Amino acid sequence: MKILLTGVTGYIAQRLLPVLIENGHHVVCCVRDKNRFNSKYNSENISVIEADFLQKDSLRNIPDDIDAAYYLIHSMSSDTGDFVNMEQVCAENFRQRIQETNAKQVIYLSGIINERALSKHLSSRKNVEKILSDSSFALTTLRAGIIVGSGSASFEIIRDLVEKLPVMITPKWLKTKCQPIAIRNVVEFLYEVLGRSETYNNSYDIGGPDILTYKDMLLNFAKIRGLKRRIIVVPVMSPKISSYWLYFVTATSFALAKNLVNSMKIEVVCKPNDLASMLGITLIDYDTSIKLAFGKIEQNQVLSSWKDAQTNNIFKKGISHYVEVPVNGCFRDVRTRQLKNSDDALAKIWAIGGKTGWYYGNFSLGAQRNFGPVNWRGRYEKRKKK
Repeated sequence: MKILLTGVTGYIAQRLLPVLIENGHHVVCCVRDKNRFNSKYNSENISVIEADFLQKDSLRNIPDDIDAAYYLIHSMSSDTGDFVNMEQVCAENFRQRIQETNAKQVIYLSGIINERALSKHLSSRKNVEKILSDSSFALTTLRAGIIVGSGSASFEIIRDLVEKLPVMITPKWLKTKCQPIAIRNVVEFLYEVLGRSETYNNSYDIGGPDILTYKDMLLNFAKIRGLKRRIIVVPVMSPKISSYWLYFVTATSFALAKNLVNSMKIEVVCKPNDLASMLGITLIDYDTSIKLAFGKIEQNQVLSSWKDAQTNNIFKKGISHYVEVPVNGCFRDVRTRQLKNSDDALAKIWAIGGKTGWYYGNFSLGAQRNFGPVNWRGRYEKRKKK
């Protein structure tokens, strides 16, 4: 199948892309700036186009012969403009253009919606779903709550809180229940519903087997990491103070923290459905999700991070505009030397640091006093006793 993948620089799409490629699909990657696309997947089944869903004319770059599309766009972390309006415009422009193509199915990843009093974030997700459903193509909506995986916003926030704070004074929304889901399961659901006609024009809540409070999630995380943590829940802590609390303690932006806090006050528990059994998906529990995430971190195999896609206007001209190497006014010092054996030279380079030491800057006054100057290998020479 020829598939349009939106939000390619985002956390979810970067996990989904290799799965689509490995299964023989041709993927049209839709990005605002080609220079931001990570080309580590060297495949003939990838084509990259530039399109900004806020700019209707740019969507002409989307080919007509696509069979399906993934809608993985959101603006919740934007600190410029009204993200609700931005998400509505993007959805309307997307719907209009996809209706002009051969696409039979659109798969949309939304948020769990099970209360009348929705947060601004979840209300916007619901509105996008309504816009996309009013179309000529079939819509399959997957609604997820907290996504747990290496690099996910939820995982990194939990990690920051637990590993930095032995004692936490927390707002009462930590008692709110949610149903976290492993990123592996999210990707499985996204892929397995592709082309499944029985999922057309249907929406499904997807979550793991555990229903936990946010406090439970923090304490379970601490237990897995072998950390003793104490959490004190206080009844008074305004959403604004809670947002600043997340902003200062974790790596999240204030815009994202504010929207997360508003969403965390609302329970996000799945409505029962048989989608997992129908697709043959085994759900991963929360504790295992944490262990799998750290397994990837320890092996330095984190495929994507929530920070990969930012909507800040600083990149409006394209990220390449800000990474150009300056030329004028720069001093260049170029030296060359002929190598007889390149393997030996590379071996010396890879050996720098550790037991070998460094060629510059790895001595201190104390070290000089005891050992003397640094030798050419970066090691301290013992002072000779007189």
